[in-house]
Amino acid sequence: MIRRLLALTMVWLAVAWLAVVGGARAEGWVWDLPAHVPPPRVPADNPMTSAKVELGRQLFHDPRLSGNGRLACSGCHLQALGFADGRAHPVGATGDVVRRNAQGLANVAWNASLTWANPALVTLEAQMAVPLFGTDPVEMGLTDANRETVLNRFRSDPEMVAAFRTAFPEMAAPVSLTSIIRAIAAYERSLVSFSSRYDRWLAGEESFTEVERRGHDLFFGEKAECHHCHGSFNFNDQVVHARSRVVDRVFHNTGLYDLDGAGAYPAPDRGLIEMTGRAGDMGAFRAPSLRNVAVTAPYMHDGSVGTLEEVLEIYAAGGRQITGGADAGDGRRNPWKSDLIVRIDLDARDRADIVAFLKTLTDAQFLTDPRHAAPQD
Repeated sequence: MIRRLLALTMVWLAVAWLAVVGGARAEGWVWDLPAHVPPPRVPADNPMTSAKVELGRQLFHDPRLSGNGRLACSGCHLQALGFADGRAHPVGATGDVVRRNAQGLANVAWNASLTWANPALVTLEAQMAVPLFGTDPVEMGLTDANRETVLNRFRSDPEMVAAFRTAFPEMAAPVSLTSIIRAIAAYERSLVSFSSRYDRWLAGEESFTEVERRGHDLFFGEKAECHHCHGSFNFNDQVVHARSRVVDRVFHNTGLYDLDGAGAYPAPDRGLIEMTGRAGDMGAFRAPSLRNVAVTAPYMHDGSVGTLEEVLEIYAAGGRQITGGADAGDGRRNPWKSDLIVRIDLDARDRADIVAFLKTLTDAQFLTDPRHAAPQD
């Protein structure tokens, strides 16, 4: 009981005072959440509704949304993989390889910033412009030249027109890029994952094995120190919710690379420095949520780490040493590495215990929930 109470405290001290209960209602939408999880922040101009979420679900899984009609959003975000895609680098509609690993979307509504290293992207609506209209690389491949072609695919579908009208009754012409973006953003906010074995253990509904318990204690303790970057209810350190006052958007260099002895990361994917130009932001990326982490491999911003076991080895060593090839260098000595990334005395059993605990974050219900799945014909 004491251990469970301690875990509840560690989950997220910043929201403990809120006492927000599950089932909080916002704009006609019911958030079915555990008592310690506050509702997410929702833009005033895009309130949640069931009709909008359902339309977003259809659009998310529809390849007609891409410029050439070949790729749906779900092509790079598969439900069974926690809405990641299992590849180091996604492939866009035209065959372009995306430079950064596709992140899972579980509980994306609570992320304080979106993508790996862009503090300016703070809403799902704004983030949608990146895959839809990006040209380097091309993902969905929408352009000024083909946007009417894409919209007409939906305008010529009576069932989709009806769905748009139901979701956006205030719009005279509801089939638009604005409504598409808002519907998909609403659907993504509905991707709530709080039914893992960990969540059931936290609620007193299930027990951990001895191995999982040891892994939990290491994860939240000062020996492994994982909780410094992954200690919130969403197992990351960038969280925003409906009652947030101060929002931290922190990024970390975890010592994956040091190409030149001065901290360089491989071009062109160098992290936050691309946005700020500050030398100290070299190799700095957002710590992702660990929800469903056992099914979202490969890991890191570039998908260069294949297993959780390898992730633990890197962190235990205080960074990664690459002994040959174009990326050779000793990331353990990277001068821009976060102070949180230091050598940790974790033996093989410790690492195995932590991996066992991380696997309790897999939410089988979320991975198979038909409310998130592609509509059936």
